[in-house]
Amino acid sequence: MKLHWSPRSPFVRKVVIAARETGLFDRIECVRTRVAMTAPNRDLLPDNPLGKIPTLVLDDGSVIYDSRVICGYLDTQHGGARLLPEDAGARLRVLCREALADGFLDALLLWRNERDRPAEARSQPHLDAFRLKKGVILDRLERETPTFAALPFDLAHIATGCALSYLDFRFADENWRDGHPALAAWHEGFEARASVLATPIVDG
Repeated sequence: MKLHWSPRSPFVRKVVIAARETGLFDRIECVRTRVAMTAPNRDLLPDNPLGKIPTLVLDDGSVIYDSRVICGYLDTQHGGARLLPEDAGARLRVLCREALADGFLDALLLWRNERDRPAEARSQPHLDAFRLKKGVILDRLERETPTFAALPFDLAHIATGCALSYLDFRFADENWRDGHPALAAWHEGFEARASVLATPIVDG
């Protein structure tokens, strides 16, 4: 399998952590693929017309995207503990929490793009909206952490941890841990997990 990959993409990191957790990482060739909103990667477009990473090319040439679909596929390719529960109720809970974390990441990426525009081109209403959503999401995660932390490790944990780590990576001055002690403690444990330590998010 070939994974279009970048060391600074939180969605790619989510897939790689899942691959390590399922014991499949050694079967994946990571191919450095640079993407940007304003500069589509023409080499990637034949595999993924959306021009986004992660994109996984299987050995038979078929292609899977996005991170949620790739992680779901990987979870069908191993014999260990599932990252997506088979029980319908538990599965729905994991998928909803994963969707929240992925949506958080989407907002953070858009926030960063807006923040990094020239000052005269920035939209303050957009910046204010992103900060408001960030606070509401963190408050929700804080309230749910005692229950969430007690559950077996799954895709929702991976997605949530990756979102918080990206918040640290791109928005260190936001001090998200203030007022969210339970979530901060959980994330410290997430960052110490072997699959996470082996998959740092870095600029490059």
